[in-house]
Amino acid sequence: MTARQPNAGLERLYRETGWTLRQLAQEINRLGTERGTPMTYQKPSVHQWLNGQLPKESVRPLIIEAFSRKLLRPVTFGEAGFPEPAEESGKPPETVEGLVELGRQDMDPSRRSVLGAGLFSVALTIPGWQDVVGRMEAINRNPKLRIGQAEVRAVSAMTERLSDLDDDFGGRYARPMAAAFLVNTVSPYLKAESSADTRKSMLSAASFLCYLTGWMAVDEGAHGRAQQYYVKALELAGAGGDHNTYCHVLRGMSVQAANLGHGAPAVRLANAATEAAPESTPRMRAFMAGQQAHSYALAGERVNALTALRVAERAVNQAESGPGTFGGFSSATLAYSTGEVRYALGDVKGSVESLGDHFRLRDSTDSKRSEIKFNAMLAQRQLEIGHLEAACATWGLVLDAYPNIHSGRIDELVGRIPSLLRPYRSNSTAREIYGRSLEATPA
Repeated sequence: MTARQPNAGLERLYRETGWTLRQLAQEINRLGTERGTPMTYQKPSVHQWLNGQLPKESVRPLIIEAFSRKLLRPVTFGEAGFPEPAEESGKPPETVEGLVELGRQDMDPSRRSVLGAGLFSVALTIPGWQDVVGRMEAINRNPKLRIGQAEVRAVSAMTERLSDLDDDFGGRYARPMAAAFLVNTVSPYLKAESSADTRKSMLSAASFLCYLTGWMAVDEGAHGRAQQYYVKALELAGAGGDHNTYCHVLRGMSVQAANLGHGAPAVRLANAATEAAPESTPRMRAFMAGQQAHSYALAGERVNALTALRVAERAVNQAESGPGTFGGFSSATLAYSTGEVRYALGDVKGSVESLGDHFRLRDSTDSKRSEIKFNAMLAQRQLEIGHLEAACATWGLVLDAYPNIHSGRIDELVGRIPSLLRPYRSNSTAREIYGRSLEATPA
């Protein structure tokens, strides 16, 4: 009988982190909870892994992700002494077929909790523009279906409607509809006969819908699933030669990383989006620089954060002083970004002031969900600087609007209220909001 050999690769990674056995076990448990599969590993299990016992297949991705996050670089299964996952050892699914399978999982409620769907990966491989531009696998065309620009316009219009539903009601309601539309309508269009121009337009429209569906997955807390949609969106944008959407998706991926507190990946993605952006309009500069500023702040790069924020400020001023209307990244968005930068750099009071500016500058085009989310963030920060009454008033607005939204992110923010207010229950106002939050908090 052959004696088990220690896992030298896993040992090297473990030593590089500087963790104790207990710390590594705790990180695996934390990632399990993030994925939706709570675990209770302790030191003996880690010791056994280092001595050559192979962890369960479902746990190996968590170990890889834990090392990747700690070491701020991609870590492979082979590097950790693990066999490659079966789904990664073969040929990856083609773009359209992969999109159909991804969408079907979201259409069927019984399949939406697929293992690993909620785990964000800092080591995700992002296809570069040159890797995807103009490239699409040979597709078996359906000669019985031909599309034109009318179908492209229909997909774009439907995407706008789905975006409105997402803004008004949250990703939990809108994502199954978006996934069904991707699978049942858009995917067949991608295989239909069409002119070259129509095909490029349809690929571009499908890319943005795929990005939107990923954005909805983020809102629901399915971060790994969101990354899968984002990568498909990058592939479709490249196949359609849509450079703007490609950069838009990269920026969205940076927003996701930043909101989860992963500064270094957020910087990498924000910089990639900025460097690849084909436009240099004030709106685009503000759109990209604002995200760079937040990412740099999270990564602790104060000088770069403030420099990027100044670029965004100048671009917004230039855009809003020019002719015509200005949408997208506005003064209200800039105020929010400034608040995020200040908070990440430790200026909680300044962050509260900036969020106040944001609410004064908001208009009817801003979504109801973002209003609830930003108010919840504002209340937490008001409490941090000792403004209990103001925090309770802001949380009151959140609780008033909460029943109308179906968002995992909002659920999380509302779920924090009881624990934050518990120490202040001797105050009548805090006690009232505490009671309301207990009633509203999802089980």
